[in-house]
Amino acid sequence: MVDYTPLINKLVLENLKHRPVRTALSVLAVGLEVTMILSLVGLCEGMLQDSARRARGVGADVWIRPGGSSVISFSAPSIPQKMTEFLERQEHVQVVTGNLVHPIGGVDTVTGIDLAGFTRMNGGFRYLSGGPFERPEDILVDEYYARQRKLAVGSTLRILNRDWRVCGVVEPGKLARLIVPLDLLQELTANNGKLSQVFVKLDRPENLPAVIASLKAQLPNYQIYSIEEFTSLFTVENVPGLQAFINIVIGLAVVVGFLVVFLSMYTAVLERTREIGILKALGASPGYVLRIIARETALLAVTGSLLGVGLSYATRWLIMVLVPASLSQVIVTGWWPIAAGIALGGALLGSAYPGWRAARQDPIEALAYE
Repeated sequence: MVDYTPLINKLVLENLKHRPVRTALSVLAVGLEVTMILSLVGLCEGMLQDSARRARGVGADVWIRPGGSSVISFSAPSIPQKMTEFLERQEHVQVVTGNLVHPIGGVDTVTGIDLAGFTRMNGGFRYLSGGPFERPEDILVDEYYARQRKLAVGSTLRILNRDWRVCGVVEPGKLARLIVPLDLLQELTANNGKLSQVFVKLDRPENLPAVIASLKAQLPNYQIYSIEEFTSLFTVENVPGLQAFINIVIGLAVVVGFLVVFLSMYTAVLERTREIGILKALGASPGYVLRIIARETALLAVTGSLLGVGLSYATRWLIMVLVPASLSQVIVTGWWPIAAGIALGGALLGSAYPGWRAARQDPIEALAYE
């Protein structure tokens, strides 16, 4: 049996080289499809991983939240600040502190902390420039927020309808990007004596199960987690609506890839009507013609997928340069074959009808085509 594979491959490559603009646009469309998928999943994973990393940076062993609150929600502060006194009296408890989180627009929040208690819990912030609060209007910002907003020590930042002076730029990774004194934020937001969450540090890690069991028995209306349990909740499945949103965007990406490949291959079949007629007149079977179309489509999809992977690195770089404080993207290598498979499946589906049309062409009519 004659092996026509080298001939088919040569025809595919020559067809793509003969129409460089159409080929480039098709590859770019598939690449953008893959980039959309990888960037979206990378953003979701990156934001959740960043939140978990900043939570671990607090240095607490136990995390206490209001009952019924979502792991990433900004529920109204409802924990009485006096609870810290109750917690400090518990056996094995070494340090207790709390914070108040207040949204200021978009994904940005400002966090009020007791700086002295926060420092006792985790050693405090590492100052890249400036230092701790000195005046009532002072605010700390982390490096990413300072870079995004082009802030430095002494800069003025307007939030909560007032001007703040940046007194320090701190290393990111500890709880928040914008930090102000707890009592001042409580006063400004009319939440005097209230906290959003409470952090507890124990004397020894081995006492953690007993302390959590005791606190759950005494505080049944609150969510009480170990830090490992709490950070494990930062997953796509635990964020309401996030998985559905990802599925919708992936669906849209598949539709875009399908339409582009469909139009590209349909146009290619029309352009090569006489060529296909010659092949069939020379004895090419419908299956032979279909293999040419399928291999051309697969090559476009694979090349586009490689481009999409490269572009996902470009989107991560742009995010880190332009909006490092608002967004965080990671490279999700586990999704590379998934995104490529989705792109390939959509591309082959898009080429199905053009391929079928080419395979069924009458050679006499194709040779007479102008």
